[in-house]
Amino acid sequence: MKAFIIRLLSILFITSFSIVLFWHYFPHSDEALNGPRGNQNPANSNDAAASNPRNVKQNPAKRMKSDFIDKLLASYSISWEKQNQNIQTYRSLLGSSCNAISNAVVTQVNSPVGTNITYDADQKKIMEVTPALFNLFPKESPFEKAPWDSCAVVGNGGILANSSCGKQIDSATYVIRCNLPPLSNGHERDTGRKTHLVTANPSILFQKYRALNERRRSFVEDIQLYGDALLMLPAFSYRQNTAVSLRAFYSLEDFSQSGPRPVFSNPRYLKSLAGFWRRQGIRSFRLSTGIMMASLALELCNNVHLYGFWPFGTHPYNNQPLTNHYFDNRPANNRVHAMPSEFQALLNLHNKGVIHLQLGECTN
Repeated sequence: MKAFIIRLLSILFITSFSIVLFWHYFPHSDEALNGPRGNQNPANSNDAAASNPRNVKQNPAKRMKSDFIDKLLASYSISWEKQNQNIQTYRSLLGSSCNAISNAVVTQVNSPVGTNITYDADQKKIMEVTPALFNLFPKESPFEKAPWDSCAVVGNGGILANSSCGKQIDSATYVIRCNLPPLSNGHERDTGRKTHLVTANPSILFQKYRALNERRRSFVEDIQLYGDALLMLPAFSYRQNTAVSLRAFYSLEDFSQSGPRPVFSNPRYLKSLAGFWRRQGIRSFRLSTGIMMASLALELCNNVHLYGFWPFGTHPYNNQPLTNHYFDNRPANNRVHAMPSEFQALLNLHNKGVIHLQLGECTN
């Protein structure tokens, strides 16, 4: 009995000591677990270290990310110089693999009646080209007049805010924008207004316009912002995208005598493009719209300039916090896209003189 009591007291002592150690060394308050309460923005702190995220003691994961960003910035060539031989090499590689001029958009030439369109995100799904569907396709590629002299590919990253790049963007021969971004309400100075091609992520159509199942006039009125630009819809990426893309097409046809011209991105092109970048080391579930459009521009234009392409949360030069987009702070879907790897690939093209990647403010 005495031995049992001694053993019980020993167990209780060891247990109590372990709890004290755990309580001391691991987070246990709401502040430690969830961060400080209230508005504790480091950018507003008087502490110099807190105002610079890279001076703050970081956990290993954040330190690795910071080191990765520092290495990227160290390799960024500010004194950029165009390298025509490298441009021709990459254009030839993309052309032989993907051939954007003929294949980037579904046309009556590359998708005649009776053929099957295979969805690029689900190879088990197909859509037969019926006469009714065939009549929606342009007779020939809208890119037959390529190459243009210069392309501006405008991403939606928060780095574009306060960049003063609008005039420079509008000076390009051909301007490509991603996912129906706002261009008015004070954004013009940073983004410009000219648009020749704009993409539409179906998630925007589902969320903002209720999948176009109800009133559609607001969508048609909003889209007039882009003039007579091509509206590129990924109707054949996922099966659920087809119906909403067709409703967008019919809405413009029914309610507008002018405005954007809807076209469908070609899943064969997107599949080939994914394979091209996979061979370059980008392994993700799906390429982002940004790198898709940058790749398209490489085949369409002699000079390619990228704006708004910076996938990190602090500015590369002043370390100030950035919103996810220049117009809002909605989180990006990084579970689908490999944004750091994509940026690294584009940075590599910048350093080789193939494209120009704008990170700082634009000078007029």
